[in-house]
Amino acid sequence: MNESQVTMIDASSAQGFHLEAGSTLRVINSMGSQVVGTWAFARSSMNEFMSMEHSRIHSSSSKPKIGTVFYTNAHEPILELTADRSPGVHDWYLAACNQQRYELLGHAEEHANCADNLHSALADLGHSLSFVPCPLNLFENVSLLFGGSMEIKQPVAMPGDYVWLKALIDCLVVLSACPQDILPTNGPDLTPRSIEVEIDQPGG
Repeated sequence: MNESQVTMIDASSAQGFHLEAGSTLRVINSMGSQVVGTWAFARSSMNEFMSMEHSRIHSSSSKPKIGTVFYTNAHEPILELTADRSPGVHDWYLAACNQQRYELLGHAEEHANCADNLHSALADLGHSLSFVPCPLNLFENVSLLFGGSMEIKQPVAMPGDYVWLKALIDCLVVLSACPQDILPTNGPDLTPRSIEVEIDQPGG
C-alpha cells in the first residue's frame, strides 16, 4: 500500500517536498485560477535540477501534456506528467516572478514573489541556491503565436482541477502558489489563492 500525505499551501507561499522515486504528487487547484510555480532537484545534488530548456529538447510538443517527461540539466528524467484533469493549459517558457519584476510593473515596495518563495522553501529544508531555474508554471495561460505576440491571459483552470506528477528519481520538489496580483495571471480578480497537494509515497 502507498502512504498518502495531504498539505495545503497558502496563497503567495511555497513549500518543498522530498519524493522517493515512484512517488506521485497531485497538485490541486482547489479554488481554480491559481498558477503554481514548480521546481524539482535531484536528491543527489542540488546542482542538478529540472530544466525547462532541456525538457523542451526532448519533447515533440510546444507545451506540457500527459506523458511529458521533464529532464534535468544533465538530460536525466526527473518528473513525468501522468494525469491532467484540467484544460491542459500550462507554461514552460516564462521565468519565475521576482522583486524586480514587480518593480517593473510599478510596485516599488517589497512584494512576495516566486523566486523568493523558492529560496525560502529550500532554506526550510536546509538548502540554498544561488540562482532560480525556470519553473514549470502549472495552470498558467500564456498565448504564444509563432512569429508573433506573447500574452499572459486569464487562467482557465477551474476549482478542483489537478495534475499528477510522478517522481522518476529521488528528488526534492518545490511548489509556489504564485503571488501575482497586478496582472491577471491568477484570474481577473487579481487574487492569489491557496492550493492543495497530495503525495503518495511507495511502500507503507
